Parts: sequence; C-alpha cells; structure tokens
Amino acid sequence: MSIVGRIVPIVLLLELAHPRAARPQAPSSPRQTSADEYTRYELLAPGSARFRILYDVSATAAGATHYCNSVRSGSTVSDIAVIDRMTGKPLPFDLVRGEGVLPCGIRSNDAEHEYIRVRLPRSIGRNGEIRLRIEKTYEDVASYSIDGDDLVFARSLGITRNAIVLPAGWRLTSANYPSQVRTEPDGRVMVSFINVGTAAVPYRVVAAAQETVPATPRSARIAERARQDREIVYFLRQPESHTFDLYHDYTESRPGADRYLNIVRAGSSVSNPAAKILDTGEDLPTETLRGDAIVRAGIDIGRPPTPETEVVVIRFAAVRAGESTRLRICETYTDSARYFIDGDELVWDRAFGRPANAVVLPEGWYLTGSSIPGVISETQDGRMRLDFINPRPDEIQVLITARRRVRR
Repeated sequence: MSIVGRIVPIVLLLELAHPRAARPQAPSSPRQTSADEYTRYELLAPGSARFRILYDVSATAAGATHYCNSVRSGSTVSDIAVIDRMTGKPLPFDLVRGEGVLPCGIRSNDAEHEYIRVRLPRSIGRNGEIRLRIEKTYEDVASYSIDGDDLVFARSLGITRNAIVLPAGWRLTSANYPSQVRTEPDGRVMVSFINVGTAAVPYRVVAAAQETVPATPRSARIAERARQDREIVYFLRQPESHTFDLYHDYTESRPGADRYLNIVRAGSSVSNPAAKILDTGEDLPTETLRGDAIVRAGIDIGRPPTPETEVVVIRFAAVRAGESTRLRICETYTDSARYFIDGDELVWDRAFGRPANAVVLPEGWYLTGSSIPGVISETQDGRMRLDFINPRPDEIQVLITARRRVRR
C-alpha cells in the first residue's frame, strides 16, 4: 500500500479557480481513496515525447461507484483503456472536467483540469477494494526528450512504486534515485524504484544509444521489487502476552492456483485464522494443519514437515488465465522469543521480508527505539504506528523498543 499498508486519501484540491467559475458543489459520493499504486512508464520512439503508462491502483472508498484518475497538466493523453484486474475485462470510462468528477467524491475548482472517470464494476465493501489497471499514452516534451546524443526522462513521481522502461536500442547511463535495474525478455532495460519517503521524487533517467542485447537466463533472477504487492500490518497486544494480531494482503495471478499456504514461522504459534477476497468481500474457509496432517492432506510446503511444522491453508476458486485474486489473511500469533517485555521495556525483534510492513504498538505505549528507519505516526485511537518500506530484495531485522506512558 501507499504509503505502506495505509489507505491514502487522494482528494485533489486545486485552488487555481477560474475567476468567473461558480464554486462547485460538495461531492455527494464517498471521498475518493486509493491504495497499492504502481506505475510503469514505457518510453516510446525517441524524439516523439510519447510514453505509455500502465497504472495499477485499488479503489478503496466503501460505496463508491466511480474512480477518477487525473490527467497530468502539460500532458496530452490518448490510447486510454481500463481493466478490472480481478476479471481481466475492460471497464467503461469517459474524460470529464469540472463537476464531472463529483461522482468520484472529488471537488475540483479548476473547470479545465481533465480526469479519466471510470465506472466501477461492483460495489466496494467496507475494508474492500476494486483493483484497476488504467492504460494511457502521454505526449509530454517536458518529461521525455532528446538532449544532444542523450535520451532524457525527467518527471516528478509522487507514488511509492514506479518503473521506467527504456526504448529498444538504448542503454542506461544514469538514474538519480536508488534504483533496481533489470533487462526485460525483449532486451529493453528497465529501472524501477520504491520511494521510501513521503514526498514526490524528481526522477531523472538518462540513456545513450546501444545495440539491443537479448536478456540472458540470469536476468530472470532479478525480480522487480517495486512490482511486489505483498504487505503486512502487525497489531501488538500487551507485551506480557507475547501475542500480536496481523493481516497480510497477497495477490494470486497464477492460472490454476486455488490455495494459499501460510507456513508458520518456527517458534511462533497461530490462532484465529480468517481470510477473505478483498475484491468481493467473500469470506474463505481456513484450515490449520500440523505435522503428519500436512502430508495426509496432500499439501506440499517445499520440504518434509516436522512434528512442529504448522501451516494455515486457505482455499479459493482456481484463478483463470487473465484474472487475479486479492486475498487478506488475518491471524493471531504468539512468539515469546521475538515479542516480550524486558523489565519496563517492550521489545519487538523480528525480521521482515516483504517490501511493505507496519507495526502498531499496544495502547498506552510510546516509542523509544527503532533500528530501521520508518514513517512514524499516531493512529486515530492514539496508538503509535511505524511503517517500514524495504526496497531491497533481502530481509530487514527490525528491533523496536517502547515504554508505558506515564499519565500526568
């Protein structure tokens, strides 16, 4: 999620009102919110100033009927298509201005600003979402140009996860923000990054002409980190219990996949498993298996289970080609080795492997230490929350300490 497991409001308050324009009515629809944004920019012919955009986003406002995607000022848009990522089917859309955005729950004071307005295929339930892919082509000479012998893409990128694909026949010479580099199967070079902060990145990529070289098998070992959309949020109970609740979200897109296996980390025990499909709100059956029961059920966890091995099995309708399913799995864990109290101090000491992780401290505790940099905030009910983004493909070892608040 952007940023990291949180639902981020994207109400666009454009204060450059036309002097003679009437003040727009307040939107009667739910205020537009979104999550899980990822943008892929595919640079088209050098000198054309044109680039294709694939924008993945989850509409999250409960009860919403429409979703609006702003067209960047200074860009000319064409070749628009919108896909429901759950079904793979196209969705209806139109281009609107002014009061045309009110069905999206947006108030715009700029009557000339343009939006792609999408009609959603079904209702969004509470804590649910509808996953969209918006495809479009921009022409924007300020963002994409030729400077002497160099190809330059320079654009302010405000969402968390982004990728830029160079045209065939060009090699990367510089990128001004820490980026991952991989070669696409067709030989094009891609740079991608996860923005670990909260401000937009003034991203600049420079390339030079180079004969296209096909990808090698080794290229497949470089998985694009920015494309990964697994995320997890931990809600810590009082530390004397060594217990925490969590949910983690996961997208399954492999044709034929019909189950999710959550192998419980050694040293932890699990209880209260629950699961649902975020796309529809459908509750899913869960089953917790241990030791030999895993083998008898025909479950392959990639290694022989021990008597202590525990796995939570979530079954769902098999994914069909071109479709995908977004799952939310909720569980309660007990782990005295990684979550405990030492004297007067709460201690959380756990490795995170996903790109997006968040920890919410128990009620009545304040933060005294965090080994890994994170975004720190306070929840509506007064608990401290830490959001960690890991753009690297390895784990981060997160040590958090906290103390009880003293009432005055």
